[in-house]
Amino acid sequence: MAKIGIYGSSFDPVTNVHLWTASTVAHRCKLDKVIFLPCSSKRQDKKLTASDEHRLNMVRIATEDNDKFEVDDYEMNQLGWEIATYLTLKHFREKYPGDDIYFIMGADLLIDIGEGKWRHAEELIRDNKFIVMARDGINMLAAISKSPILRNADDGQTFHLIDKGLAMEISSSYIRDEFKMGGEPRYLMPDKVYAYIKSHALYK
Repeated sequence: MAKIGIYGSSFDPVTNVHLWTASTVAHRCKLDKVIFLPCSSKRQDKKLTASDEHRLNMVRIATEDNDKFEVDDYEMNQLGWEIATYLTLKHFREKYPGDDIYFIMGADLLIDIGEGKWRHAEELIRDNKFIVMARDGINMLAAISKSPILRNADDGQTFHLIDKGLAMEISSSYIRDEFKMGGEPRYLMPDKVYAYIKSHALYK
């Protein structure tokens, strides 16, 4: 039985912190595989700059040298109104029926789910397992205890709380802004991703 982490994000663009986070989580949580799941531009809650094709290509070239990393375009192929994390995780549980599936997310998203801001929030927590990464200023244990949705699902296995040990936050929006303003964010992302962005004149 394998342990698989699902790492969803806009990846607009993918950064070195995305890769470092996935590697750290895989090592700490003994994951056999991390699946990078770029979100779809059809999602109502996302405002993306690069196209689905470009973001998918960038994640693929960023992860191609790591045998533990895979890329999946599942959400990009779904109808906009059918995209929900609950349904996505159901898909992966059915795809890997004999394996443990974990959704990798930040503590800020845990709070949003606990406040019922996500579709199918109760079912999402009830049916899945989560690896939750610390965020500055967020007490993860307090967030769980304050939310009826979260605390009533906390059986000791639903939430794996992890502090990466380093407040290393490079946002994709920062990189986009640097490109737009003529800055030089080269070393905030893999060289191949930087070259891809330059060759396709993205984020101008």
